Amino acid sequence: MVRASLLVLLMAALPCPALAADLSHQGLSTGVAEPTHSAGAPLKISGRTSVIDGRTLRFPAGGNKIRLASLDTCELPQWSYDPRRHGESEIPKPVPCGPLAKAWLERTVGNAQVTCIVQAADSDGALLGRCSVRGRDLAPEMLRVGWAKTISPAPAEYTAWQQYAMSARHGMWATYVLDMPEWRAKAVDRTLSRRPIADFNLLAEREREISPPFEDARKRPLRTDR
Repeated sequence: MVRASLLVLLMAALPCPALAADLSHQGLSTGVAEPTHSAGAPLKISGRTSVIDGRTLRFPAGGNKIRLASLDTCELPQWSYDPRRHGESEIPKPVPCGPLAKAWLERTVGNAQVTCIVQAADSDGALLGRCSVRGRDLAPEMLRVGWAKTISPAPAEYTAWQQYAMSARHGMWATYVLDMPEWRAKAVDRTLSRRPIADFNLLAEREREISPPFEDARKRPLRTDR
């Protein structure tokens, strides 16, 4: 009788296996933070995401917004310019560097599960993290194709891939583009209907650009070997 009562008490104290498994499954698949093993362990968030812009992901289920750490990209309304002359126009051809950065991130992420290790929080409340898809770190991949630039301090791997993209003139490194912090400080109209001429004027009055000097667009000699 005593043994039977003791067995009943032990069974009542144990958690329901089905419920525990269900909670564990929800935590891994819905985008909410996975529990950490200690107070000092980094916060890990996994799940499917939507892409807000070229460097920001949102986990709809948990409501978390994560920005790729050590990375900066053109804002969605920002334009850069192709330095090659097109016709007789004095204004270089505009390139939508912000939407192109977002499109690359959307295509790379797709419907796959994203895993982010949160490192800090940005001034606007967004979390900063290192995010991967299918085991690949998104930041160096984006730097490799030239649609992002590093923010100091950045891992050596990030800097190396940025140097590669700059040398190969990939992505925005094939254009003239205003440094993103300066663009944010000076751009009055930040709607998606912003006209390219507005950024051309900002470039003309720039304090700093991150691609080759804007004046070089008309000074480069024509190729004569092909």
